[in-house]
Amino acid sequence: MTRISRRLRKWTNEVLDLPQDVLLDLPRITLVGNKELTVENHQGVRHFSENKMILSLNQGVLEIEGAELMIRAILPQEVMIEGIIRNIKYTGMGESS
Repeated sequence: MTRISRRLRKWTNEVLDLPQDVLLDLPRITLVGNKELTVENHQGVRHFSENKMILSLNQGVLEIEGAELMIRAILPQEVMIEGIIRNIKYTGMGESS
């Protein structure tokens, strides 16, 4: 990202007071206990089984591990997962897993 782009995003954030996930296209992850997970701003499902799910993100991947996982709803920008969620791992671009 160029310096001008960073300055423009920072200025936009300060002036418009928008959340970081909107400005930077970051995922918004909402966990309810260990039973329900909602991920917004995903780019698609890479892998799904009842024990593991991998979501593509704009800047990396999100791995969800658990038991009896099921997709409750899937929309173009949002996915809702139910089951027993044991582990959530976010790996951004440029980071090693």
